[in-house]
Amino acid sequence: MRKLALALLLALAPVAASAASLSVTLDQAVRLTLKGPAQDVIVGNPGIADVTVADQRHLVIVGKSFGVTNLVVIGASGRTLFNRQIIVGASNDGRVSVYRGPTATSYSCSPGCQVSTGAAAAPPPSAPTPPPN
Repeated sequence: MRKLALALLLALAPVAASAASLSVTLDQAVRLTLKGPAQDVIVGNPGIADVTVADQRHLVIVGKSFGVTNLVVIGASGRTLFNRQIIVGASNDGRVSVYRGPTATSYSCSPGCQVSTGAAAAPPPSAPTPPPN
């Protein structure tokens, strides 16, 4: 029985780790419902994500720039209602990035492609590092 419990715990570990973060798309909003009324809302790096309090139980998170930060929400009783990592990334839906050397241009393609205004292109994929000799 212990082996089964241990195997189940190890199998579910990646799911638990991914539940500890919230993904937000750059320049998009996500609505978050809290279990109780919020007293304090703390964002680790407001340059990455912006949080607006819609009401005591609802927050709106907007991805401002690529990166990772955290969000902590404290209730009136002093208990932590929410404490998760926020990951802001690019959406690939209908978007194309063209790289010319160090310069990147982002296009929105729906149905035709036009240069995106105000949207940063996704960072270029990193080249594999050659093994040391």
